[in-house]
Amino acid sequence: MSNPTIGLALGSGGARGFSHLGVLKVLTENKIPVHLIAGSSMGALVGALYASGQEMKDLYRMALAFKRKYFLDFTVPKMGFIQGDRIKDYIRLFTYQKKIEECKIPVGIVTTNLYTGHKKVFYEGDIAQAIRASISIPGIFVPEEINGELYVDGGVIDRVPVSIAREMGADIVIAVDCAHFTPTTEIHSIYDVMLQSIDIMQDELVKHGEMDTNIMLKPDVTEYSTRAFTNTKQIIEKGEEEATTKLGDIITCIEAWKENKNDSNSK
Repeated sequence: MSNPTIGLALGSGGARGFSHLGVLKVLTENKIPVHLIAGSSMGALVGALYASGQEMKDLYRMALAFKRKYFLDFTVPKMGFIQGDRIKDYIRLFTYQKKIEECKIPVGIVTTNLYTGHKKVFYEGDIAQAIRASISIPGIFVPEEINGELYVDGGVIDRVPVSIAREMGADIVIAVDCAHFTPTTEIHSIYDVMLQSIDIMQDELVKHGEMDTNIMLKPDVTEYSTRAFTNTKQIIEKGEEEATTKLGDIITCIEAWKENKNDSNSK
């Protein structure tokens, strides 16, 4: 019996992106295979850590210990406030200094080319550098230079990279969108202004775009800030809850694919 190639499309979302871990845990515990991962921004970070071979228990421990100070290496603001070398070192350590193509699971890291305005997906090369590019919130992080080009946050151009998972060969795509725009009056700094503006822009892009996904998971993380890494445990649990709720749909989708495939083969 043929089995489908299952791909994850993990979206952007700042601190809310830790809900991806909860989704991965439920899939792992229920033996739903993940054959490939496409990730934007925080989705690229979580997806690449998992794809590099980190165990779920270690990813949970890492997430719960994560603090914003780990990436706050401020610089004189020219193209961004945060230099980003500290987070790059952190990524390199926890991905075992692998190249993207050396990951146990194929991973596509989505970025935005600041010069051309086009999407750029990294499938090989320095994994820490590619993720650093994908999480480079414009105006906050200094853009990442790779081969003479400047790259910023993948979520700017593709918040939930379903199309990339398809291009990578997924028969079934499970998408996770945790970057919902939330109206708020808690805007106190330039950091808040930039992130809220990006959330608004991305929300509009998703509303007017079509996603060729089989299963869409939307963890209910709207009450938590995208900017503060202070409710990580609750955010992860929201990912677990959403994946558990949709588990039946995922299993049904897989079984339906198998039946259709086998029916086609028997004709």
